[in-house]
Amino acid sequence: MAEIRTSGAERPLIETGEGGSTGRTLVIVPVLTRHQRHEDEHTGRPRLGRSPEARLEEAVGLAQAIDLEPVFTDIVMLADPRPGTLFGSGKVAELAEIAKEAKANLAIIDHPLTPVQQRNLEKELNIKVLDRTGLILEIFGRRARTKEGSLQVELAHLNYQRGRLVRSWTHLERQRGGAGFLGGPGETQIEADRRLLQDKIIKLKRELETVRRTRDLHRAKRRKVPFPIVSIVGYTNAGKSTLFNRLTGAGVLAENMLFATLDPTLRRVQLPHGTTIILSDTVGFISDLPTHLVAAFRATLEEVVEADIVIHLRDIADPDTAAQAEDVEQILSDLGIDAEDAEHVVEVWNKVDLIDDATREQLLQATDGPPISVSAITGEGISALAELIETRIAGKLANIEVVLRNDQLGLLDWIYRGGDVVEREDREDGSVALMLRATQARRTEIETRLGGAA
Repeated sequence: MAEIRTSGAERPLIETGEGGSTGRTLVIVPVLTRHQRHEDEHTGRPRLGRSPEARLEEAVGLAQAIDLEPVFTDIVMLADPRPGTLFGSGKVAELAEIAKEAKANLAIIDHPLTPVQQRNLEKELNIKVLDRTGLILEIFGRRARTKEGSLQVELAHLNYQRGRLVRSWTHLERQRGGAGFLGGPGETQIEADRRLLQDKIIKLKRELETVRRTRDLHRAKRRKVPFPIVSIVGYTNAGKSTLFNRLTGAGVLAENMLFATLDPTLRRVQLPHGTTIILSDTVGFISDLPTHLVAAFRATLEEVVEADIVIHLRDIADPDTAAQAEDVEQILSDLGIDAEDAEHVVEVWNKVDLIDDATREQLLQATDGPPISVSAITGEGISALAELIETRIAGKLANIEVVLRNDQLGLLDWIYRGGDVVEREDREDGSVALMLRATQARRTEIETRLGGAA
């Protein structure tokens, strides 16, 4: 059997068909009719409900993102979720028959499953069962390219598997134990595996801490240079990487696929009037992202927290765009970013080439203020967006005139390394006059070094 593995995982969550063929998959979307979310916990405002059809479309997209073939899809309305199988016995029997007739080898349930529910459904359906969290983990495992990304995926995967060891093991007979901390007589196989899993989690956290310190050093180095950071965030598949490529000319992977980008990418960009920024492309957000996944990718998301400007990119052509925007704003709020701060967070509508003028006008009338509309594919609106970013950044940068006396020329290299020198004049008396573009904080630092002479 060909296997799809999350990086570093001890066991595959998904097994595809013989000879590496694509897995035949059932995609089931449970809709809880009595347990809907009513208000946003941060704002207190009613949250937009996601339509079952939109949820199903997204679940199918997630499955296709790792080359699975959905052979049957269904929306199941649930009034009272069953603690043992989530679904009622009649629906479980029906799904088992469908799985047999379709020759499926995997069922994706777009809903969190307890270990007991997952085990029981696998037993009843006689195929592998994966919930939403497990599916997202599989995608993340495919997309990770850097060491940090792989470590983050592996940590999230191990935390997910820790509560599911009882499903993974059938040989739970008593084993001969060791001495001391290795486990006494009578230690079960599952207890030994849980201990080994915990040891791996501790090791991964240490490795990630090392990577995090390295990232902090890089971030501190960037702070010394007056290049503000602009971070692009948005729902997965909103077009972030395409916009990033359009603004930077980079060749970042950009496909019509959920979670095409996982690892953050940073590039230096010069805006139309000469202002230089660092542009950051980040992992896409998604609804109901598991808490431990957010925690695992916290280091990556710190690029967003540190950003001077956050571009919230929306796929305005998606019928579910309003609900997607709420999900993004929720995660931004969890990161301590106020999505309502228009000076810090800029809402940008992407894919306007896919909607007609009447629809665009209707959407504009439904918003408080007209956001920037762009098409990252065609280039429409990109110049306006670049000018808006530069206007916002220019307020944080200013021209500073610095005159270095003969006895201060030792600071020249330090100023060049930490500033954007626009003009230089070498005077006859040996002094040097410089015109810099710098932040207010940098200006204060320079004035301190020069004794207030800047």
